[in-house]
Amino acid sequence: MTPTEPFTSAAGAVAVERPPLPVKLVIAGGFGVGKTTAVGSISEIEPLTTEAAITEVAAGVDDLSHTPRKTTTTVAMDFGCITIDPTLKLYLFGTPGQERFGFMWDDIVEGAVGGLVIVDTRRLDDCYAAVDYFEHRQIPFAVAINAFDGKVEHTLDEVRWALDVTDGVPLLVFDARERGSVRDALLIVLEQALARTEG
Repeated sequence: MTPTEPFTSAAGAVAVERPPLPVKLVIAGGFGVGKTTAVGSISEIEPLTTEAAITEVAAGVDDLSHTPRKTTTTVAMDFGCITIDPTLKLYLFGTPGQERFGFMWDDIVEGAVGGLVIVDTRRLDDCYAAVDYFEHRQIPFAVAINAFDGKVEHTLDEVRWALDVTDGVPLLVFDARERGSVRDALLIVLEQALARTEG
């Protein structure tokens, strides 16, 4: 019997197959840190994105010095999903990175059990707003350092100190382009959320 087949008891009664439990997670961080890439890497469906071209006006507002090849930006949210096992399905919502789109965050985050804050160590200050958001609303989160070009500019201890997050907030290095790496980061967020509910 496969996991998707209904269970038949010895008496012949067919048990009702339950759909996986839906769980909402938010992927946040600054401009160009890899949020859209992470959602696209892990999603089992074609991800919904709200990408718009970066205009000359936007280029004058957003810092493109570390992302010179970036030609689009998220202006509302990214959405994808991944079934972890037959009992659990994650719905992923990526926030826009620019401060001027911050008014959308409350709607995007509503109902989320946890968040993943993606960090580019070349510009740590870009993620302060996301860290503060989750801390002030007491939403469990983890910090994932995206290894651009396979390297990071600071150690985990240095990043923890710079972000001023407690030892209870997991820090990890990951690659937003790698499905397995994104999955592992999301599972850490789930563990944080579960620990909060059990605590």
